[in-house]
Amino acid sequence: MARTFFYDNMGALNQSRSQDRLESFGIYQIARQLFDDFWTDSELLGKDYRGRELVKQQVRSLDSVCANIEEGFGRGFSKELPHHLKISRGEARESQGRYARCHHLLPADLLNQRIATLDHIIGGLTNTINTIEAKQQNQPDGTVPRHPPSVTRPPSPVTFK
Repeated sequence: MARTFFYDNMGALNQSRSQDRLESFGIYQIARQLFDDFWTDSELLGKDYRGRELVKQQVRSLDSVCANIEEGFGRGFSKELPHHLKISRGEARESQGRYARCHHLLPADLLNQRIATLDHIIGGLTNTINTIEAKQQNQPDGTVPRHPPSVTRPPSPVTFK
């Protein structure tokens, strides 16, 4: 699969390549967008010394959500994929909790949106893990199907006041 990476005139990394399974995994796309959205959040949090400490951990956990999905897909569709998706789900839960603890520094509507997005990611990862593990149990050789299902359930509402 040919991959070409370049930066556009706004400094954004763009990729020109044929569609692969990772890029078609909807939950991964949502996690990447959330990581990008965190850049704006970090500017708000960075105005306070306590927020700067939270940013350091939040950037690691949000990055780890994406990185573990990437690693799981990179290792193929063996028993390692559900393991990496579970790690990713744990990092998403950590990120969700940290966003909740940022309620002193971020607007409620922004928190509600971010927490709902993480709830969607957690639910999608859980559904994908369950589907893969069920299919592994039903296959005599224990292999995983060629690709996990796309999960398109909308984010559930969360209210922060």
